[in-house]
Amino acid sequence: MKTFSISKQLPVDPARVWAVLTNASKLASGPIGITKLEGTVALGQSITLWTEATGDRPFKLTVTSLEAGKSMVWEGGMPLGLFRGVRRFTLTPKDGGVQFDMSETFSGLMSGLIVKSIPDLTPSFEKFATGLLALAQKE
Repeated sequence: MKTFSISKQLPVDPARVWAVLTNASKLASGPIGITKLEGTVALGQSITLWTEATGDRPFKLTVTSLEAGKSMVWEGGMPLGLFRGVRRFTLTPKDGGVQFDMSETFSGLMSGLIVKSIPDLTPSFEKFATGLLALAQKE
């Protein structure tokens, strides 16, 4: 198992951050590292995600948990639990803004082999948080 995570204090109303996190077109329009996102960001819905880091390779994900304004989970991977990626977003109101936490955990029978080829995601997570703030400030 391998996990990457960040925690950032964003000086913006949590509702504005949530409005961006749950809007596919906004996520793909800003400087957060997502180049394209198809589908609806809603509980039980499938989304397909392209990132700067992976170029033309899409990730098919499902929104498996969503507590409006507070948290959301995107999951994807290979059949039979061979490999699984779980990305968690958590918003916690704090000091007039929001504490934004994002993590991704990779697991499964093949994770030992696959995670060796996954670069450190921390810089892309930092970019995501910075871009999310910029987009939320425009809300």
